[in-house]
Order: sequence, then structure tokens, then C-alpha cells
Amino acid sequence: MSLSVTLAIARRALTQLRRDHRTLALMLMVPCLLLSLLWWMFDRDELDFGRFGPPLLAMFPFIVMFLVTSVATLRERASGTLERLLSMPMRKLDFLVGYSLAFGAVALVQALLAVGLTVGLLGLEIAGPIWALAVVAVIDAVLGAALGLFVSAFAETEFQAVQFMPALVLPQVLLCGLFVPRRSLPDGLDLASDLLPLSYAVDAMQKLQTSADLSSGFWTDLAVILGFVIGAIALGAATLSRRTA
Repeated sequence: MSLSVTLAIARRALTQLRRDHRTLALMLMVPCLLLSLLWWMFDRDELDFGRFGPPLLAMFPFIVMFLVTSVATLRERASGTLERLLSMPMRKLDFLVGYSLAFGAVALVQALLAVGLTVGLLGLEIAGPIWALAVVAVIDAVLGAALGLFVSAFAETEFQAVQFMPALVLPQVLLCGLFVPRRSLPDGLDLASDLLPLSYAVDAMQKLQTSADLSSGFWTDLAVILGFVIGAIALGAATLSRRTA
């Protein structure tokens, strides 16, 4: 992998996003709008919002980044752009890491906006440090982008890319511990929950809700999420095709 090529791909992706105002607005504003809707839905009940706010602060960016990244990568294949890029001295890993860096930069802005909204305007209170809340939100958004890059290799159309959401994302939402504590899940489902990356993001957020100190368990959760990010990028590099059939 070449650092200069990877950074060039990242700059190209960021330039495309800057020109695509609708997609950029979707990525930056939708998590904020959904969190505001959640606050309004609970009728400004601080107890309920404090319970669901932090986990959903990790979940919403994950879902949005997964959707946008999978469709954007497929568009590069369908248009023949990826094939032309790979004819140059560039590897698939350069492309995927470059895109991950670009979407990671957007994820940072996305997380700062969402955390600033929930903590500054909506009154979300947590025991842990606010910066840790933003770190988890950023890493989880990058995870969504990495998984979107991976699954795009198996789709032939944008509609097929969207279909991966109920297949890959919704089971994680149901089993991550937001609705039922993970240790209270039936036999088999608790094991499945342990194998899903979103579970560790929700675990990290729940630790921040209850503890002022960043325990070793919190850092373990972040390490597991980063491991999934690296694994998704590596698998994406192994399976990504130059163009759709």
C-alpha cells in the first residue's frame, strides 16, 4: 500500500462529497435530526433520553455511513471509475483505506455535531467524559463505512446495496443490548450478540453512562470495534471487483 496514493484517493473522495450537497447533508444532518426526534418523542424526559441517547448516538451514524458508503462505492464500480483507477499504480487496499479516511473525516464532523447537539442543546448527561462519547461515535461511524465498503463488493445495483441493510444492520440493532440486556437474551442469541460489532459500541456508550472513569472494559470495546474495522477493510480488499457484471 502506498501512503501517497491512499491520501490522493482520500482527497478525491472528499472532493466528490463536497460537490454532492445532498449526500453531505444526509451524512451530517440525519443523525442530529433523529436524535432531536428521539428527545421530542420522550417529551423531554431526561431519564429516558439519558438511557437511549448515548447508544443511539453510536447507532445512527453507523447506519447512515453504512448506507452512503455502500452505495457510493458501488457507483464507482458501475461507472467504470474503479476499473480506470485500478489500471493505474494503485491497489484495492489503497482505494478502500483512502475511502475509509475520507469518510472518517466526515464522521468526525458528524460526531462533533451530534455530540454538541445532544450535550449542549438537548441536555444529555453522562457520567463519563464527553470527548469519549465523541470518540465512540466517530469509531462507530467509521465501522459503518468499512462495512459498507465490504458489502458493496457483493451488490450489482444500488438497490441490492440497500438490501444489505436489513440483512446486516437490523440484526445488530436488535441484538446490541439496546432493547434487551445482552446477558438476558435467549441461548444462542447472546452468542450471536457477542459476534456483532455494534454490540461493543453500545456497551462502550453504556459504560460512559454509568461510570466517570474509563475502565479497561471501555478500551477493550473500542479495540474490538477497531478490529472489526480493520477486518472489514481487509476482506473488502480481497473481494472487491473492478466493476459490476
